[in-house]
Amino acid sequence: MADRPRLNHRKILVTSALPYANGSIHLGHLVEYIQTDIWVRFQKLRGNSCHYVCADDAHGTPIMLRAQNEGITPEQLIERIGVEHRADFAEFLIGFDNYHSTHSDENRELSALIYTRLRDAGHINTRTITQAYDPVKEMFLPDRFIKGECPRCGTADQYGDSCESCGATYSPTDLKNAVSAISGAKPIEKESLHYFFKLADFEPMLRKWTGAGHLQAEVSNKLGEWFTDGLREWDISRDAPYFGFEIPDAPGKFFYVWLDAPIGYMASFKNLCDRTDINFDDYWGKDSTAELYHFIGKDIIYFHALFWPAMLAGAKFRTPTAINAHGFLTVNGQKMSKSRGTFIKARTYLDNLNPEYLRYYFAAKLSASIDDLDLNLDDFQSRVNADLVGKVVNIASRCAGFISKRFHGNLSKSCTESDLYDTFVRSGEEIAGLYEKREFGQAMREIMALADKANQYIDEKKPWALAKQEGQEQAVQDSCSVGLNLFRVLMTYLKPVLPRMAEQVERFLGIDIMTWDNLAQPLCGHTINPYEPLMMRIDPKAVAAMQDASKENLAPSSTESAAAPAPGALTANPIAAEISIDDFAKIDLRIARIVKAEHVEGADKLLHLTLDIGGETRSVFAGIKSAYKPEDLQGRMTVMVANLAPRKMKFGMSEGMVLAAGPGGKDLFILNPDDGAQPGMRVK
Repeated sequence: MADRPRLNHRKILVTSALPYANGSIHLGHLVEYIQTDIWVRFQKLRGNSCHYVCADDAHGTPIMLRAQNEGITPEQLIERIGVEHRADFAEFLIGFDNYHSTHSDENRELSALIYTRLRDAGHINTRTITQAYDPVKEMFLPDRFIKGECPRCGTADQYGDSCESCGATYSPTDLKNAVSAISGAKPIEKESLHYFFKLADFEPMLRKWTGAGHLQAEVSNKLGEWFTDGLREWDISRDAPYFGFEIPDAPGKFFYVWLDAPIGYMASFKNLCDRTDINFDDYWGKDSTAELYHFIGKDIIYFHALFWPAMLAGAKFRTPTAINAHGFLTVNGQKMSKSRGTFIKARTYLDNLNPEYLRYYFAAKLSASIDDLDLNLDDFQSRVNADLVGKVVNIASRCAGFISKRFHGNLSKSCTESDLYDTFVRSGEEIAGLYEKREFGQAMREIMALADKANQYIDEKKPWALAKQEGQEQAVQDSCSVGLNLFRVLMTYLKPVLPRMAEQVERFLGIDIMTWDNLAQPLCGHTINPYEPLMMRIDPKAVAAMQDASKENLAPSSTESAAAPAPGALTANPIAAEISIDDFAKIDLRIARIVKAEHVEGADKLLHLTLDIGGETRSVFAGIKSAYKPEDLQGRMTVMVANLAPRKMKFGMSEGMVLAAGPGGKDLFILNPDDGAQPGMRVK
């Protein structure tokens, strides 16, 4: 983020990336929304005018196909998903000032406006291209529904618009050995007129903008590689059938979802402006002096740091003040897994645990970098219990009872530890600076260090011991009053992270809304309300229940043979019942190295394989003994189903399935990935 001086009443607009209206919110998504919400709440507590808007990303082929599969309209699907998203965000205390949809009148109008301005300025090109076409589904295939080998690095199973291995972007027709992800058919080539945004027109502007402090250093460095490769024209059109906005004066042609999705930020804000007295141009006009921040995941940097500012500049709108990217979420050190119960939906979490537990834990782990964040469930429990319950809440619970029972809820008329109190208040500027820079983890450490000091003070004063001594009533009241004033300061600093608990504290202390500005004076001669528990310790049983509810059993039914000739073999048997693309998407295929292969005593068809899938080993029993000797397998690469639920067999636990093909017997072949594949790489 670009450094800015501390200003009073700054005008700030903040957005988070738009969740796709094709599925539920999960904990990986919530890293971003919690990070953004904390930053926005901090800005508001500092007295700044800050608006936070978002929307469902509601267009594209996946939504169209899912609606078809469910026998409903796309509009019905996105409405249902939108209700679910709003409910999840609300219960995680994400305080949007407006939450909208990209399938809106505001977005249609703004998308058409931006497009026509770009077109009239000469930044749109049209030409006939040869495009992949699915002869079975009778439709042109969008980028993400074509898979093949990257034309630059050769990595297999890459999507049709970008390579996850080398970061290259390209056209779907550039892929090698492409197949349709919808029907599995080999695409045919078909001509179609397409519309292109001439990104290279903005190279000088983008080189200057990306190097001017609007991006994190890691992001700027990555963009340098893309400039070296050259900025290519961006295909912004799709052919019918497609769920989206039709391009003006181009019947049967629709805006590619990535064109109107970021415009959805503007549309959501426009919807807010139309219902309030906020001036849209004050924030989006070319000469705007307001601050504009986008919070995004690192996987969508290319669109936000190149296409988006170029589109805005070309259409005579302002560009972002900063784009703040974050890393991905892992759980217990690994990618989220449905078989292990660590692919956790927002609703599943909410059914079992307090949302502020997760808000605090993410805050304690977040920084301004794009490093990945790990949710270690054991550490999650211990840190929340130790920090929030054992340190912060403990201060209030230790002091409140004495004030209520012995002094009718009245705090002392003066603060007997003014130096200690001033130390806590002076720390507020350092903590505020850390919030501003998105160094939330460091801010939490500073706050907990203050909590330690407060508890140390109470331990030294021992009000419970003083209460037993004659003539020490004033000392009890003074020490407990100091403790509660220190607690108030701490909760003010934690309010962006724990907004619900902060409201409980405001009611308990009988005070107005806590902000940095009203901490200058301690509460003296003030009456508090009876104390009620503010937060309970995390129950390990609740965490276990959440994991159990998140597990999906993808194992074969119990009627299948435990020692089938070839798990996953493609044989001459009749094709099984059809599955949907959503069913197929649940299968997590990973590259695995066979570390060890052994005979299984007492088994005629099984070999025991130890597989390395990148930092993790799995034990798998595979029915391939008729085709392979153990010594011929060790060191080889293969493909396995990584999210198959563990299955207890006579010979031990099998933790996955190796894929093989062939009629059986000696004519059985494990699937081998291309050279260069690494253990743990996902097969897509």
